[in-house]
Amino acid sequence: PRDRDPVKDRRLAQELIHSAKDRAENIMIVDLERNDLGRVCRYDTVKVTELAILETFPTVFHLTSTIVGRLCQGKTAIDLLKATFPGGSITGAPKVRAMEIIDELEPTKRSVYTGSLGYLSFNGGLDINIVIRTFLIKEGKAYFQVGGGIIYDSDSQAEYMETLDKAKALIQALQLAPEVVVALE
Repeated sequence: PRDRDPVKDRRLAQELIHSAKDRAENIMIVDLERNDLGRVCRYDTVKVTELAILETFPTVFHLTSTIVGRLCQGKTAIDLLKATFPGGSITGAPKVRAMEIIDELEPTKRSVYTGSLGYLSFNGGLDINIVIRTFLIKEGKAYFQVGGGIIYDSDSQAEYMETLDKAKALIQALQLAPEVVVALE
């Protein structure tokens, strides 16, 4: 999370940059995505152009990475979507077994949470995102879900607190939009 105190905020950013756990999680996701892209992209074109870069948002800091590749001849945006969905940041690794474990452990279906939203253009371009930190408004009620990345040496209490921080940010967003809250009542 972010902090209102600029000194504490900078310290939190530095802690994230130097966090072995968060860096390991980011690198694991990069490896998964490189592997997925390698299924549909020309071998020599899959490259990591940014690795574990700090990005700043109003309520959180994130480590982000960028992986690029050029599709193989005959492959389309749909092939790319099939090869990369669901994203490694959602599944973890190994991907197939992680999805099986998620299915076994989670008591309810995720609905749109961790799904994908985007568009496919007429020229074959594809622009999508993973649906997190998103409200689903249904029958006058707002629903949202939060989660976190779990790795071998994750601290369960820290992961739990991270999910509460994510939920808190969403609740604050609702409180800043009184017309939405009124419409829901």
